[in-house]
Amino acid sequence: MKMNMNMKYWLLAAFCILFVCADISAQQITRFAVVDTTRVYQSYFRNSAAVRNYESKKAEFQNEINKRTQELQELQKKKLDYEKNDNEAAALRVEADITKKSNFLSEYANTKNIELETLKNTLQRSDAFYQKLYETLGRIAESEGYSMIMSLQQANAVLWYSPSVDITDKVISELNL
Repeated sequence: MKMNMNMKYWLLAAFCILFVCADISAQQITRFAVVDTTRVYQSYFRNSAAVRNYESKKAEFQNEINKRTQELQELQKKKLDYEKNDNEAAALRVEADITKKSNFLSEYANTKNIELETLKNTLQRSDAFYQKLYETLGRIAESEGYSMIMSLQQANAVLWYSPSVDITDKVISELNL
């Protein structure tokens, strides 16, 4: 049976379309994901001794600041009482004490904040953590077909993202946290 010319063209066109569709499906669609590395970090170190030490020092420093702030408030009340009773000499002595203790509190807070920031930075730069994080990200990217994973902490690089591409919980789970 002879095929007519129209049938040959249709058959050739069908093969071409099939070939193009197969080629298109073979191309990889670029997929990306985002990770909230701060949340991963907090989950990873939540139970570590270093973080407990950091949190303990932070609470200790805050308690000291609260105690000294309370002292300053009491001195301020005392000064007001002296001023109401027209005892200017006592009010001036208390005011000098307030100034001295306020300056000390300010220096103490600045020093302790620097100390806490240094501890925090040391914790965040843990090489073991980042090695494990990058291995986990690589494993997830390869198994899920992601060609790029971006950190949400690089805010200037991520202008918008769909929550469906956020793999933070998967990373936390893979790190066995």
